Amino acid sequence: MVSSAPILIAPDRRLKTRCKPIDEVDDSIRRRLDEMLVTMYEAPGIGLAGPQIGDERRLVVIDVAREGDPPAPMKLVNPEVTWFSDETCLMSEGCLSIPDVYYDVKRPERVKFTYLDETGTEREQEADGLLARCIQHEIDHLNGILFIDHVSMLKRNMALTKMKKLKAQRAGKRTLRD
Repeated sequence: MVSSAPILIAPDRRLKTRCKPIDEVDDSIRRRLDEMLVTMYEAPGIGLAGPQIGDERRLVVIDVAREGDPPAPMKLVNPEVTWFSDETCLMSEGCLSIPDVYYDVKRPERVKFTYLDETGTEREQEADGLLARCIQHEIDHLNGILFIDHVSMLKRNMALTKMKKLKAQRAGKRTLRD
């Protein structure tokens, strides 16, 4: 049985690290992808990248199936966006590593991306809408970029201050404002 992993909360240096590519998709990588899916579903979320659980390798899981539809998990190894559309879309984003913070982020509406699937087979896919946004968000994680890096300095600082308080509360410490 696969268990979940703890999700890192920003600020954490591991969330700002550029992840390393994976040379071979083996059983240990497949187990890690399964663990990431369990973690994402339990959170709950629609995407999770390796660095969010302290794994500095280029691993991503995504499931953007609508509520009530059967799950449609994607397991991506070494994903890379190869094309962005000129059309952009502004949409609210959140992140499991920055809980309860949502900001509008402008991103390309459509993308093409490549990745290795869980068998090690290279795949190419085009995505639009929520899947395109999720792909970009998760690949940003692999490059040490958080969604709050796409908003104003004021909003970013507000989010990080909120996360520092949350981390202090979870650690059982009192904050200066308590």
